[in-house]
Amino acid sequence: MNYTFNFDKVVDRRKSGSYKYDECKDPDVLPLWIADMDFPAAPAIQRAIAKRAEHGVFGYTHVCDDYYNAVINWFSRRHGWDIHKEWIEYTIGVVPAISCVVKALAMPGDKILLTTPVYNCFFSSITNNGCLPEQSKLIIGDDGKYHIDWEDFENRCKDEKVVAYILCNPHNPGGRVWKRDELERINDICMRHNVKVISDEIHNELVMPGYEYIPFASVSQQTLNNSVTCISASKSFNIAGLQIANIVCVDPDLKRRINRAININEVCDVNPFGVVATIAAYNESEEWVDELMRYIHENNQMLTRRVEEEGRGLMHCMPLEGTYLAWVDCSPLCKKLNVNCEQFEELLIKEAKVFLNAGTMYGLGGEGFIRINMACPKSMLSEALDRFFKFVKRI
Repeated sequence: MNYTFNFDKVVDRRKSGSYKYDECKDPDVLPLWIADMDFPAAPAIQRAIAKRAEHGVFGYTHVCDDYYNAVINWFSRRHGWDIHKEWIEYTIGVVPAISCVVKALAMPGDKILLTTPVYNCFFSSITNNGCLPEQSKLIIGDDGKYHIDWEDFENRCKDEKVVAYILCNPHNPGGRVWKRDELERINDICMRHNVKVISDEIHNELVMPGYEYIPFASVSQQTLNNSVTCISASKSFNIAGLQIANIVCVDPDLKRRINRAININEVCDVNPFGVVATIAAYNESEEWVDELMRYIHENNQMLTRRVEEEGRGLMHCMPLEGTYLAWVDCSPLCKKLNVNCEQFEELLIKEAKVFLNAGTMYGLGGEGFIRINMACPKSMLSEALDRFFKFVKRI
Protein backbone atom coordinates (compact mmCIF):
# COMPACT_ATOMS: atom_id res chain seq x y z
CA MET A 1 0.00 0.00 0.00
CA ASN A 2 1.25 3.48 -0.84
CA TYR A 3 1.48 5.94 2.03
CA THR A 4 1.81 9.72 2.09
CA PHE A 5 3.52 9.55 5.47
CA ASN A 6 6.58 7.45 6.30
CA PHE A 7 5.62 5.06 9.08
CA ASP A 8 8.56 2.79 8.20
CA LYS A 9 11.09 5.32 9.52
CA VAL A 10 12.90 4.04 12.61
CA VAL A 11 13.60 6.75 15.18
CA ASP A 12 16.23 6.08 17.84
CA ARG A 13 14.43 6.95 21.06
CA ARG A 14 17.03 5.72 23.54
CA LYS A 15 18.46 8.35 25.88
CA SER A 16 15.75 10.79 24.74
CA GLY A 17 13.94 10.74 28.07
CA SER A 18 11.50 8.15 26.72
CA TYR A 19 9.94 6.14 29.53
CA LYS A 20 9.22 3.34 27.06
CA TYR A 21 12.90 2.93 26.15
CA ASP A 22 14.94 4.39 28.97
CA GLU A 23 13.11 2.41 31.67
CA CYS A 24 14.78 -0.66 30.09
CA LYS A 25 18.26 -0.92 31.58
CA ASP A 26 19.31 -3.41 28.90
CA PRO A 27 19.82 -1.47 25.64
CA ASP A 28 19.40 -4.67 23.63
CA VAL A 29 15.78 -5.14 24.72
CA LEU A 30 13.06 -4.16 22.23
CA PRO A 31 10.26 -2.45 24.20
CA LEU A 32 6.76 -3.21 22.93
CA TRP A 33 5.07 -2.65 26.24
CA ILE A 34 3.82 0.81 27.32
CA ALA A 35 1.20 2.29 24.99
CA ASP A 36 2.93 5.01 23.10
CA MET A 37 3.84 4.89 19.42
CA ASP A 38 7.28 4.86 17.83
CA PHE A 39 6.08 7.07 14.95
CA PRO A 40 6.92 10.76 14.77
CA ALA A 41 3.88 12.97 15.27
CA ALA A 42 2.01 14.24 12.23
CA PRO A 43 3.90 16.97 10.32
CA ALA A 44 1.24 19.59 11.13
CA ILE A 45 1.71 18.90 14.84
CA GLN A 46 5.49 19.17 14.58
CA ARG A 47 5.16 22.49 12.74
CA ALA A 48 2.73 23.88 15.33
CA ILE A 49 5.04 22.96 18.20
CA ALA A 50 8.10 24.39 16.44
CA LYS A 51 6.26 27.65 15.75
CA ARG A 52 5.15 27.95 19.37
CA ALA A 53 8.68 27.14 20.59
CA GLU A 54 10.08 29.97 18.44
CA HIS A 55 8.07 32.44 20.52
CA GLY A 56 10.42 31.72 23.42
CA VAL A 57 8.08 32.53 26.30
CA PHE A 58 6.34 29.63 28.03
CA GLY A 59 4.28 31.10 30.84
CA TYR A 60 0.92 29.98 32.19
CA THR A 61 -1.37 28.96 29.36
CA HIS A 62 -4.74 30.43 28.44
CA VAL A 63 -6.80 27.84 26.57
CA CYS A 64 -8.29 29.73 23.64
CA ASP A 65 -11.49 29.32 21.62
CA ASP A 66 -9.47 27.81 18.76
CA TYR A 67 -8.77 24.85 21.04
CA TYR A 68 -12.40 24.29 22.00
CA ASN A 69 -13.53 24.74 18.39
CA ALA A 70 -11.01 22.15 17.19
CA VAL A 71 -12.29 19.57 19.71
CA ILE A 72 -15.95 20.35 19.04
CA ASN A 73 -15.64 20.33 15.24
CA TRP A 74 -13.66 17.06 15.20
CA PHE A 75 -16.21 15.10 17.20
CA SER A 76 -19.13 16.62 15.31
CA ARG A 77 -17.64 16.03 11.86
CA ARG A 78 -16.06 12.65 12.47
CA HIS A 79 -18.32 11.02 15.04
CA GLY A 80 -21.65 12.86 14.97
CA TRP A 81 -21.35 14.00 18.58
CA ASP A 82 -22.20 17.66 19.19
CA ILE A 83 -20.27 18.82 22.25
CA HIS A 84 -20.95 22.26 23.77
CA LYS A 85 -18.05 24.34 25.00
CA GLU A 86 -19.59 24.72 28.44
CA TRP A 87 -19.50 20.93 28.90
CA ILE A 88 -15.68 20.80 28.62
CA GLU A 89 -13.15 20.87 31.43
CA TYR A 90 -9.51 20.48 30.43
CA THR A 91 -6.80 18.84 32.52
CA ILE A 92 -3.36 17.28 32.09
CA GLY A 93 -4.32 13.76 31.03
CA VAL A 94 -7.05 11.15 30.86
CA VAL A 95 -5.86 9.26 33.97
CA PRO A 96 -5.89 12.45 36.11
CA ALA A 97 -9.28 13.21 34.53
CA ILE A 98 -10.68 9.85 35.62
CA SER A 99 -9.23 10.32 39.11
CA CYS A 100 -10.93 13.71 39.39
CA VAL A 101 -14.28 12.35 38.20
CA VAL A 102 -14.04 9.53 40.75
CA LYS A 103 -13.33 12.09 43.47
CA ALA A 104 -16.32 14.16 42.35
CA LEU A 105 -18.70 11.19 42.26
CA ALA A 106 -17.65 8.93 45.11
CA MET A 107 -16.98 8.96 48.82
CA PRO A 108 -14.18 6.91 50.40
CA GLY A 109 -15.45 3.37 50.82
CA ASP A 110 -17.67 3.51 47.73
CA LYS A 111 -17.12 1.00 44.94
CA ILE A 112 -16.31 1.69 41.28
CA LEU A 113 -17.21 -1.07 38.83
CA LEU A 114 -14.77 -2.29 36.18
CA THR A 115 -15.14 -4.90 33.44
CA THR A 116 -11.83 -6.73 33.53
CA PRO A 117 -9.22 -7.29 32.30
CA VAL A 118 -8.94 -3.54 31.82
CA TYR A 119 -6.42 -0.69 31.79
CA ASN A 120 -4.37 -0.98 34.98
CA CYS A 121 -4.39 2.74 35.91
CA PHE A 122 -8.14 2.56 36.57
CA PHE A 123 -7.32 0.62 39.73
CA SER A 124 -5.03 3.35 41.09
CA SER A 125 -7.54 6.08 40.18
CA ILE A 126 -10.05 4.23 42.34
CA THR A 127 -7.87 3.23 45.29
CA ASN A 128 -6.08 6.60 45.49
CA ASN A 129 -9.48 8.15 46.17
CA GLY A 130 -10.16 5.71 49.00
CA CYS A 131 -12.62 3.69 46.91
CA LEU A 132 -12.75 0.01 46.07
CA PRO A 133 -12.57 -1.59 42.61
CA GLU A 134 -15.45 -3.97 41.89
CA GLN A 135 -14.57 -6.35 39.06
CA SER A 136 -16.95 -8.00 36.61
CA LYS A 137 -14.94 -10.41 34.50
CA LEU A 138 -15.45 -10.20 30.73
CA ILE A 139 -16.29 -13.44 28.97
CA ILE A 140 -14.86 -14.70 25.68
CA GLY A 141 -17.59 -15.45 23.14
CA ASP A 142 -17.73 -17.89 20.27
CA ASP A 143 -16.20 -15.15 18.10
CA GLY A 144 -13.07 -15.18 20.29
CA LYS A 145 -13.75 -11.63 21.52
CA TYR A 146 -14.62 -10.13 24.89
CA HIS A 147 -18.25 -9.64 25.84
CA ILE A 148 -19.88 -8.33 29.00
CA ASP A 149 -21.36 -10.91 31.33
CA TRP A 150 -24.66 -9.04 31.59
CA GLU A 151 -26.06 -11.00 34.53
CA ASP A 152 -22.90 -10.52 36.59
CA PHE A 153 -22.63 -6.87 35.51
CA GLU A 154 -26.16 -6.08 36.71
CA ASN A 155 -25.75 -8.02 39.93
CA ARG A 156 -22.72 -5.90 40.77
CA CYS A 157 -24.56 -2.68 39.84
CA LYS A 158 -27.24 -3.65 42.36
CA ASP A 159 -24.71 -3.25 45.17
CA GLU A 160 -25.63 0.09 46.77
CA LYS A 161 -21.94 0.82 47.31
CA VAL A 162 -21.31 0.78 43.53
CA VAL A 163 -21.74 4.41 42.45
CA ALA A 164 -19.96 4.46 39.08
CA TYR A 165 -18.72 2.24 36.27
CA ILE A 166 -15.56 3.03 34.29
CA LEU A 167 -16.11 2.04 30.66
CA CYS A 168 -13.11 1.66 28.36
CA ASN A 169 -14.31 2.51 24.82
CA PRO A 170 -12.49 1.15 22.78
CA HIS A 171 -11.45 -1.44 25.33
CA ASN A 172 -7.86 -1.81 26.48
CA PRO A 173 -6.72 -4.58 26.48
CA GLY A 174 -8.63 -6.87 24.14
CA GLY A 175 -9.46 -4.25 21.54
CA ARG A 176 -13.27 -4.38 21.60
CA VAL A 177 -15.01 -1.42 19.95
CA TRP A 178 -18.35 -1.50 21.71
CA LYS A 179 -21.50 -1.51 19.56
CA ARG A 180 -24.42 0.87 19.95
CA ASP A 181 -26.73 -1.77 21.42
CA GLU A 182 -24.06 -2.75 23.97
CA LEU A 183 -23.62 0.88 25.03
CA GLU A 184 -27.38 1.27 25.36
CA ARG A 185 -27.62 -1.87 27.49
CA ILE A 186 -24.77 -0.71 29.73
CA ASN A 187 -26.56 2.57 30.35
CA ASP A 188 -29.97 0.97 30.92
CA ILE A 189 -28.52 -1.26 33.63
CA CYS A 190 -26.52 1.56 35.20
CA MET A 191 -29.49 3.94 35.27
CA ARG A 192 -31.70 1.30 36.90
CA HIS A 193 -29.26 1.15 39.79
CA ASN A 194 -28.13 4.81 39.98
CA VAL A 195 -24.66 4.06 38.66
CA LYS A 196 -22.89 6.82 36.73
CA VAL A 197 -20.79 5.91 33.67
CA ILE A 198 -17.26 7.30 33.36
CA SER A 199 -16.22 6.62 29.78
CA ASP A 200 -12.50 6.56 28.95
CA GLU A 201 -12.38 7.15 25.18
CA ILE A 202 -8.69 7.93 24.75
CA HIS A 203 -8.29 5.26 22.01
CA ASN A 204 -11.23 6.65 20.02
CA GLU A 205 -9.50 7.10 16.64
CA LEU A 206 -7.63 3.81 16.81
CA VAL A 207 -10.23 1.63 15.11
CA MET A 208 -9.65 -1.17 12.61
CA PRO A 209 -11.30 -1.20 9.13
CA GLY A 210 -14.91 -2.31 9.30
CA TYR A 211 -15.53 -1.07 12.85
CA GLU A 212 -16.97 2.19 14.16
CA TYR A 213 -16.20 4.02 17.38
CA ILE A 214 -19.38 5.41 18.92
CA PRO A 215 -18.99 7.97 21.74
CA PHE A 216 -20.98 6.68 24.70
CA ALA A 217 -22.59 10.08 25.31
CA SER A 218 -23.72 10.35 21.67
CA VAL A 219 -26.00 7.30 21.78
CA SER A 220 -28.99 9.04 23.38
CA GLN A 221 -30.03 11.84 25.70
CA GLN A 222 -30.03 9.25 28.50
CA THR A 223 -26.42 8.20 27.90
CA LEU A 224 -25.39 11.85 27.73
CA ASN A 225 -27.12 12.68 31.01
CA ASN A 226 -25.78 9.63 32.83
CA SER A 227 -22.13 9.86 31.81
CA VAL A 228 -18.88 11.75 31.99
CA THR A 229 -16.51 11.25 29.04
CA CYS A 230 -12.72 11.59 29.11
CA ILE A 231 -11.09 12.28 25.74
CA SER A 232 -7.75 13.38 24.35
CA ALA A 233 -5.80 13.49 21.10
CA SER A 234 -2.82 12.11 23.00
CA LYS A 235 -3.07 8.40 22.20
CA SER A 236 -4.28 8.65 18.59
CA PHE A 237 -1.72 11.28 17.59
CA ASN A 238 1.18 10.18 19.83
CA ILE A 239 1.37 13.37 21.90
CA ALA A 240 0.85 11.88 25.38
CA GLY A 241 3.96 13.65 26.71
CA LEU A 242 2.33 17.03 26.01
CA GLN A 243 -0.22 16.28 28.74
CA ILE A 244 -3.65 17.57 27.84
CA ALA A 245 -7.10 16.00 27.94
CA ASN A 246 -10.76 16.93 28.24
CA ILE A 247 -13.60 15.93 30.53
CA VAL A 248 -17.04 16.28 28.93
CA CYS A 249 -19.96 16.56 31.36
CA VAL A 250 -23.45 17.91 30.61
CA ASP A 251 -24.57 18.11 34.27
CA PRO A 252 -23.57 21.58 35.55
CA ASP A 253 -23.59 20.57 39.22
CA LEU A 254 -21.40 17.51 38.60
CA LYS A 255 -19.15 19.56 36.32
CA ARG A 256 -18.69 22.06 39.16
CA ARG A 257 -17.64 19.22 41.49
CA ILE A 258 -15.26 17.88 38.83
CA ASN A 259 -13.74 21.34 38.44
CA ARG A 260 -13.26 21.45 42.19
CA ALA A 261 -11.56 18.04 42.16
CA ILE A 262 -9.25 19.20 39.35
CA ASN A 263 -8.16 22.13 41.49
CA ILE A 264 -7.84 20.10 44.69
CA ASN A 265 -5.54 17.69 42.82
CA GLU A 266 -3.64 20.61 41.22
CA VAL A 267 -4.05 19.24 37.68
CA CYS A 268 -5.69 22.36 36.26
CA ASP A 269 -2.77 23.94 34.38
CA VAL A 270 -1.91 22.59 30.93
CA ASN A 271 1.12 23.54 28.85
CA PRO A 272 1.14 25.61 25.64
CA PHE A 273 2.47 22.78 23.46
CA GLY A 274 -0.43 20.49 24.31
CA VAL A 275 -2.90 23.17 23.23
CA VAL A 276 -1.34 23.91 19.83
CA ALA A 277 -0.66 20.22 19.18
CA THR A 278 -4.30 19.32 19.79
CA ILE A 279 -5.47 22.10 17.46
CA ALA A 280 -3.10 20.87 14.73
CA ALA A 281 -4.15 17.26 15.27
CA TYR A 282 -7.86 17.91 14.93
CA ASN A 283 -7.67 20.61 12.26
CA GLU A 284 -4.87 19.37 10.00
CA SER A 285 -3.99 15.74 10.70
CA GLU A 286 -7.01 13.63 9.76
CA GLU A 287 -5.27 12.07 6.74
CA TRP A 288 -2.32 11.15 8.95
CA VAL A 289 -4.41 9.27 11.54
CA ASP A 290 -6.35 7.45 8.81
CA GLU A 291 -3.11 6.25 7.22
CA LEU A 292 -1.76 5.35 10.65
CA MET A 293 -4.63 2.94 11.21
CA ARG A 294 -4.15 1.28 7.83
CA TYR A 295 -0.50 0.74 8.75
CA ILE A 296 -1.34 -0.66 12.19
CA HIS A 297 -3.95 -2.92 10.60
CA GLU A 298 -1.19 -4.37 8.40
CA ASN A 299 1.01 -4.83 11.48
CA ASN A 300 -1.81 -6.66 13.21
CA GLN A 301 -2.31 -8.93 10.19
CA MET A 302 1.40 -9.78 10.23
CA LEU A 303 1.42 -10.48 13.96
CA THR A 304 -1.74 -12.62 13.82
CA ARG A 305 -0.43 -14.64 10.89
CA ARG A 306 2.87 -15.35 12.62
CA VAL A 307 1.18 -16.37 15.88
CA GLU A 308 -0.99 -18.80 13.94
CA GLU A 309 1.90 -20.19 11.88
CA GLU A 310 4.68 -20.23 14.48
CA GLY A 311 2.85 -20.37 17.79
CA ARG A 312 2.77 -24.19 17.71
CA GLY A 313 -0.80 -24.17 19.05
CA LEU A 314 0.44 -22.65 22.32
CA MET A 315 -0.94 -19.14 21.81
CA HIS A 316 -3.81 -17.31 20.16
CA CYS A 317 -4.49 -13.67 19.22
CA MET A 318 -7.79 -12.15 20.24
CA PRO A 319 -9.36 -10.60 17.09
CA LEU A 320 -8.64 -6.87 17.19
CA GLU A 321 -11.32 -4.23 16.57
CA GLY A 322 -9.53 -1.20 17.99
CA THR A 323 -6.39 0.17 19.68
CA TYR A 324 -2.87 -0.80 18.53
CA LEU A 325 -2.46 -3.35 21.30
CA ALA A 326 -2.52 -7.06 20.47
CA TRP A 327 -3.90 -9.27 23.23
CA VAL A 328 -2.40 -12.74 22.99
CA ASP A 329 -3.50 -15.75 25.01
CA CYS A 330 -0.30 -17.57 25.96
CA SER A 331 -1.83 -19.66 28.73
CA PRO A 332 -0.99 -23.03 27.07
CA LEU A 333 2.61 -21.91 26.67
CA CYS A 334 2.80 -20.62 30.26
CA LYS A 335 1.36 -23.93 31.48
CA LYS A 336 3.94 -25.85 29.45
CA LEU A 337 6.70 -23.73 31.03
CA ASN A 338 5.09 -23.95 34.49
CA VAL A 339 5.16 -20.17 34.89
CA ASN A 340 2.57 -17.44 35.36
CA CYS A 341 2.46 -14.63 32.83
CA GLU A 342 4.47 -12.24 35.04
CA GLN A 343 7.25 -14.80 35.14
CA PHE A 344 6.81 -15.25 31.38
CA GLU A 345 7.27 -11.50 30.91
CA GLU A 346 10.54 -11.68 32.83
CA LEU A 347 11.69 -14.66 30.75
CA LEU A 348 11.00 -12.75 27.53
CA ILE A 349 13.00 -9.74 28.72
CA LYS A 350 15.93 -11.85 29.86
CA GLU A 351 16.00 -14.58 27.20
CA ALA A 352 14.30 -13.11 24.12
CA LYS A 353 15.22 -9.44 24.70
CA VAL A 354 11.60 -8.35 24.15
CA PHE A 355 9.60 -6.34 26.70
CA LEU A 356 5.85 -7.05 26.61
CA ASN A 357 3.12 -6.56 29.24
CA ALA A 358 1.94 -9.41 31.43
CA GLY A 359 -1.84 -9.70 31.51
CA THR A 360 -2.18 -9.93 35.30
CA MET A 361 -1.72 -6.17 35.68
CA TYR A 362 -5.15 -5.69 34.06
CA GLY A 363 -7.15 -7.49 36.73
CA LEU A 364 -9.37 -10.58 36.71
CA GLY A 365 -9.10 -12.54 33.47
CA GLY A 366 -5.64 -11.26 32.58
CA GLU A 367 -3.61 -14.27 33.70
CA GLY A 368 -2.08 -16.14 30.77
CA PHE A 369 -2.25 -13.18 28.38
CA ILE A 370 0.39 -10.78 27.11
CA ARG A 371 -0.16 -7.36 25.54
CA ILE A 372 1.95 -6.33 22.54
CA ASN A 373 2.25 -2.74 21.30
CA MET A 374 2.17 -2.87 17.48
CA ALA A 375 2.48 0.90 16.88
CA CYS A 376 5.99 0.73 15.50
CA PRO A 377 7.70 0.36 12.12
CA LYS A 378 7.19 -3.05 10.51
CA SER A 379 10.91 -3.80 10.70
CA MET A 380 10.84 -3.34 14.49
CA LEU A 381 7.75 -5.47 14.98
CA SER A 382 9.18 -8.16 12.71
CA GLU A 383 12.44 -8.22 14.68
CA ALA A 384 10.54 -8.48 17.98
CA LEU A 385 8.48 -11.38 16.62
CA ASP A 386 11.63 -13.08 15.31
CA ARG A 387 13.10 -12.94 18.79
CA PHE A 388 9.86 -14.08 20.39
CA PHE A 389 9.38 -17.13 18.18
CA LYS A 390 13.05 -18.04 18.28
CA PHE A 391 12.64 -18.20 22.07
CA VAL A 392 9.43 -20.27 21.73
CA LYS A 393 11.12 -22.71 19.36
CA ARG A 394 14.12 -23.06 21.66
CA ILE A 395 12.08 -23.88 24.72
